[in-house]
Amino acid sequence: MEEMSRIEQQMSGTNFWSDQESAQKVVAQLKTLKAVVVPVTEILRRVEDLQALHELGAEAGDVDTLGEAAVEAEKITADLDRLELRTRLAGQHDAGNCYVSVHAGAGGTESCDWAEMLLRMYLRFFERSGYKVEQIDRLDGEEAGIRSATLYIAGPYAYGYLSCERGVHRLVRISPFDSAKRRHTSFASVDVLPELDEIEIEIDGEKDVREDTSRAGGAGGQHVNKTSSAVRLTHLETGIVVQCQNERSQHQNRAVARKMLQAKLYQHEQAQRDAELAKMYSAKGEIAFGNHIRSYVLYPYQLVRDERTDLKVGNTDAVLDGDIQPFIDAALQDRLKKR
Repeated sequence: MEEMSRIEQQMSGTNFWSDQESAQKVVAQLKTLKAVVVPVTEILRRVEDLQALHELGAEAGDVDTLGEAAVEAEKITADLDRLELRTRLAGQHDAGNCYVSVHAGAGGTESCDWAEMLLRMYLRFFERSGYKVEQIDRLDGEEAGIRSATLYIAGPYAYGYLSCERGVHRLVRISPFDSAKRRHTSFASVDVLPELDEIEIEIDGEKDVREDTSRAGGAGGQHVNKTSSAVRLTHLETGIVVQCQNERSQHQNRAVARKMLQAKLYQHEQAQRDAELAKMYSAKGEIAFGNHIRSYVLYPYQLVRDERTDLKVGNTDAVLDGDIQPFIDAALQDRLKKR
């Protein structure tokens, strides 16, 4: 609370917004603090209301009121467990923003369609969770769906939560693109990178990176397909490639692409020090059998199963509509147990 008061006092200063970049960092810091403090205050208020409701029901012998109090108690307990889980997200980048990328696996139209289904699932989740979303890049499939897409996600603990989604996602269904109505298995991968403000990774211009520009693709827009504003950066030593085409100018696209490249290089170095993560990002067989973290089965039965925690949900429509918080919570709990 004292830290929040200090930041709010700092923000009320007359020169606070003179440095926009510095001011935005302070605002983000305040949002992160409020993401913990405000829910605690709200839960304390709800506990007081619950106590009053239970006392009222007990005095009047009202079974309905007591039942309502019991339901609210369960909700408060669940929200308290989730809040406790958030407070344990103490990784270096857990509290910050991130980039989420979805890539179709081998399989042509099937996998491209599955990648777009996953993208929609995450967009619905971000909408429900109150995250700010910006599309950085998108490459459509030849017939349907997407080959890849990258989103920038801003909000408290975005990276801490969404890092649990990194990995391969497997879909089993009757293909809408197969005239014989046969069952198909498709794969798509999800990558999550933290937004890094102060990065120790140095990139020495043309010596380390090749830059290619092209006309931005996509639907409509004053600048789309008219100027060579899309920027593609290739790190020559590692072969890591990033691309941004969403901003209005080549300069803006270059700045965003550079930040993404720095984040990927940081992750690459981390992966080299972590054999398990390095295996996950190996070039061979990344988006294939044996590597998936979650299965979405739509035929011959309906079930979503997380391979890491064995959490199973039968309402596949709800999951694909963005109801993935239970999977994230379970994965976080499992990760924290192993620390």
